[in-house]
Amino acid sequence: MKTYLDASTKQIDEAVTQSWQAFDGYKKLNLKNRADFLRAIAASLQNSSAVIIKKAMQETNLEEARLVVEFKRTLFQLTSYAKACEEGAWLDIRINTAGEQLKEEQKKTAQQSTNNRPLSLSKVDLRKMLIPLGPVVVFGASNFPFAYSTAGGDTACALAAGCPVIIKAHPAHAGTSEMVYEAIKEAVNNCNLPTALFQHLHGASFEVGKRLVQHPLVKAVGFTGSFEGGKALFDWANARPVPIPVFAEMSSVNPVFLLPQKLKQDTAKIASMLSESITQSVGQFCTNPGIVVGIESDALFKLLNMLGEEIKKMKPAKMLHSGIAKSFYSKRAEALQQDSVSIVAEASLANENEGQPTIATTTGSAFLSNPVLHKEVFGPYSLVVQCKDEKELLLVALQMEGQLTTTLMATDDEVKNNAKLVDVLKEICGRFILNGVPTGVEVALAMHHGGPYPATTDSRFTAVGADGIKRFARPVCYQNWSSELLPDELKNENGLRLWRTVNGELTDKSLDS
Repeated sequence: MKTYLDASTKQIDEAVTQSWQAFDGYKKLNLKNRADFLRAIAASLQNSSAVIIKKAMQETNLEEARLVVEFKRTLFQLTSYAKACEEGAWLDIRINTAGEQLKEEQKKTAQQSTNNRPLSLSKVDLRKMLIPLGPVVVFGASNFPFAYSTAGGDTACALAAGCPVIIKAHPAHAGTSEMVYEAIKEAVNNCNLPTALFQHLHGASFEVGKRLVQHPLVKAVGFTGSFEGGKALFDWANARPVPIPVFAEMSSVNPVFLLPQKLKQDTAKIASMLSESITQSVGQFCTNPGIVVGIESDALFKLLNMLGEEIKKMKPAKMLHSGIAKSFYSKRAEALQQDSVSIVAEASLANENEGQPTIATTTGSAFLSNPVLHKEVFGPYSLVVQCKDEKELLLVALQMEGQLTTTLMATDDEVKNNAKLVDVLKEICGRFILNGVPTGVEVALAMHHGGPYPATTDSRFTAVGADGIKRFARPVCYQNWSSELLPDELKNENGLRLWRTVNGELTDKSLDS
């Protein structure tokens, strides 16, 4: 197997400098050409799909069927974000013409005629839109070699926004990343774009990541991975003389809260849904339900037995790599060693680097008093917290940190009668699920894949869906510029037929019509 050397300081500086130079031209590329580039990447990847997927199977231990699905998702991301890029809604264009500003001020003057203080009437023309930030460093994710790595969502969003991309390949699938990079290079050439628009670097050492984040010409970072890794990048970025945004998706236990009536009605169905969600892809999803919270009852006892039986049937499977397997067993052991924690069920003994599906349980009071039990165990593991009553269940919810998702299993009446719990759960998550499971993240405009810290470093943004493009752009307001001097997106004639909010009304018409 080929060995990939860590990028040197010189290589990093050259890559970022060239990326900055490429930014000057790429940021001016129109939306249609950017979209065509994303489609060209998808086409190039499709042409190499068989060899890329084969390589990923060798490096990640993921099955072909899973990788095929993820590969298709990656192509869909590229093409759907291309469409969104072209349509331009993400530019968030706002226009207030001087005449309308004056009318509004005149209305205020009339309303405040009894006030002796004169009002200053604004006569300025204001036009605002998002513009690209600059070179973006994207860190490949270990658990998604396609959809969250070299040609993944962060890359697609950054390119759509008009930003060059520098990939830091994940060492666990460095060869796969290299092959995807070659496909992207082909698309760059086919679209007659500068070679430096897309850079690719290797690095197993934290120093490579640190140097990239601290380089003064890097303007943003995209990351999916562990809390420790994301927090380190965030701290380095904020320690710079000029801080930059880090959009890091990090840790989440994605708690599932069970209310009694719903649990009693659908015990078997809930047990089946949870067992599949907990063990899917050996539990190596950021949306894996790591904590299940219910109230002591015959139905909860029945759920534990059913869930346990399902887990015992599961066969251990290889995890992505030895490092993840080692971390899983270390954190699993730490959780199981805590007072008042017991194993409900576990699958047959696993071989080396295989994840052993495990269900454990504890009391609500033990959970409330022990922060160790709140930690994510990345892999096929979930902890069932048995609360003595609704009051204790609410206390558990109040003690939860920020999450990518929270799930509520409840009847309609239970939702209506537990307004406080519903409100608390909404506050700690980015996606709030009713009577479903958190695994399975749809690529759609209405999706929000983010959440309050420590789930992510910025809960206002999503890593999935075309709204993610906004992460790599910033607003600029043009004041008193004549139409002919403005960017095409802001001109009176609106030749691009973009949707714009003009004087408070959403329209795709020109200002002269």
